[in-house]
Amino acid sequence: MSKPSVWVSLVVGLVLGFVGGRTSAPAAAPKGTTPTPAAVAQPSDRQRPPISPVVYKVPVDGSLIHGEESALVTLVEFSDYECPFCARGHATVKQLQQRYGDKLRVVMKHHPLDMHPRARPAAVAALAAGEQGKFWQYHDVLFANPRAQSDADLERYAKELGLDVARWKQDLAEPKLAERIRRDEAMAIQLGATGTPGFFVNGRFINGAQPLTVFTGVVDEELNKAEALVKGGVPKADVYARIIERGVERPPAPPAPAELPRQQVEVGEAPSRGPANAPVTLVAWSDFECPFCSRAVPTLKALEKEYEGKLRVAFKHQPLPNHPNAKLAASASMAAHEQGKFWEFHDLLFANQRQLDRAAMEGYAKQVGLDVTRFKNALDARKFDARIDLDSAEGTRVGAGGTPTFFVNGRPIVGAMPIDHFRRIIDEELKKAGVAQR
Repeated sequence: MSKPSVWVSLVVGLVLGFVGGRTSAPAAAPKGTTPTPAAVAQPSDRQRPPISPVVYKVPVDGSLIHGEESALVTLVEFSDYECPFCARGHATVKQLQQRYGDKLRVVMKHHPLDMHPRARPAAVAALAAGEQGKFWQYHDVLFANPRAQSDADLERYAKELGLDVARWKQDLAEPKLAERIRRDEAMAIQLGATGTPGFFVNGRFINGAQPLTVFTGVVDEELNKAEALVKGGVPKADVYARIIERGVERPPAPPAPAELPRQQVEVGEAPSRGPANAPVTLVAWSDFECPFCSRAVPTLKALEKEYEGKLRVAFKHQPLPNHPNAKLAASASMAAHEQGKFWEFHDLLFANQRQLDRAAMEGYAKQVGLDVTRFKNALDARKFDARIDLDSAEGTRVGAGGTPTFFVNGRPIVGAMPIDHFRRIIDEELKKAGVAQR
């Protein structure tokens, strides 16, 4: 990351004074560089450690369950079939099932992120397979093939698993399956599991695709607690309900960090969505190659849904010098914006952060239906370099020298903060504007 302005550095250094865990896969600073505070410990990491001592109330009702009701440990997984970290987590869950046998049951809940365009169709396809008793087989096939989830692929898997394909296709259109996924998504957001994968072991949150030893440590602890309950007379089938009955339904509100000075930030010609006259405007300075920026994408998507009609979101570029493909990706996104497809392209870039070379850009242009010749000509002419440089300079001026940095009606938020931090500031701004909140 590049160095933020002095006032941001001072305040962020105070706010991020100690290091927690990270979501998904840890991101190391490039060799030969010194990590800035935001690279070492994002606020979201500090607020949501990899293992939570808090017990959350996570019901299993209506979800697909693998294992016995009498299992002493219940693992609830919120996952996305197109997410590479989820595939890694799936392999770990398989190892846990082999290790603990009938002492562990696994509950699958769906959280398809908007940045993964095939995740939702894949989730519906798996549930449709479940209507014929083949959910878990289909589930395994999807995780084994995260890049092969087109409609044709999904139908091929149905045939290979011996499903009645005509019935499976009919079930794909069942509103109840889409509604089940929406309920899972709402629960994930409520519990603070905004990214994927997220796991709850007897209600204790494990954030991201952590190593096997992290899971076994928590499972062993929970087994000991469960066995004590059974010895005390609690039937095995009632252990999970007993453990979570006093659990919390949402993470505690994070302490408010020191308020940074409000800045004068204009949307200008930046790509944006939401009403131009919305009472709250959120301007993001971001970098398509920054892992912390991708972590914030599902948070912003959730906010847009919650505050529909009241929130406008704009995107400005801050490609960092330690990310070699970030400026090319920024230019490509603006070439897509020129053809009215910025947000579709934006989602593809964040979903494919390790594939941001020129050939990949042209492939994404085809995927979203751009005029590829016009797109290539814009890149060849470096048509948007000056625009990106202006965004970057403006970002540095207002304190967005590092990524991601957000301004909510000019109020800065540095880093991939928890969703409740954004909600607090948005609600305060709505109240000032005399507008009803969520």
